Amino acid sequence: MQLPRFLSSPLLWRMFVLLWAGILYWLSEQSKLPSPAKFEGIDKLEHVVYFAAGGMCFLLSLRLVGFARKTTIAIVLTVLFCSLVGALDEWHQTFTPGRSGGDVLDWTADTIGGFIGALLAMGLQKWLARDQLEA
Repeated sequence: MQLPRFLSSPLLWRMFVLLWAGILYWLSEQSKLPSPAKFEGIDKLEHVVYFAAGGMCFLLSLRLVGFARKTTIAIVLTVLFCSLVGALDEWHQTFTPGRSGGDVLDWTADTIGGFIGALLAMGLQKWLARDQLEA
């Protein structure tokens, strides 16, 4: 399956990172967030999924511009980025009425999500590169 060419634009992925961070900030400002399901640990799963999306966008923004060419470095930078943003997000929530913030397990889920996102992005980047060679 041929992917659209615009998906190879580093600017697109940088814009997605900014949008992702903006939405994260807005979510952290909310005193109460609705949860779609009621089971133990759903919030950790939400953190993993959200930070996997951010990690994917971040890694693609690095790799498609030619920065962090080594896979290990790209993954480490992505995990560090997500971990730092996760820590700042937890700190930010300590100032939001109705939120506790400072949850180490949430931060851990953010970091794990960043790692998963980095791995998914590596696969997507290979797919994008293969499509460009075939075009």
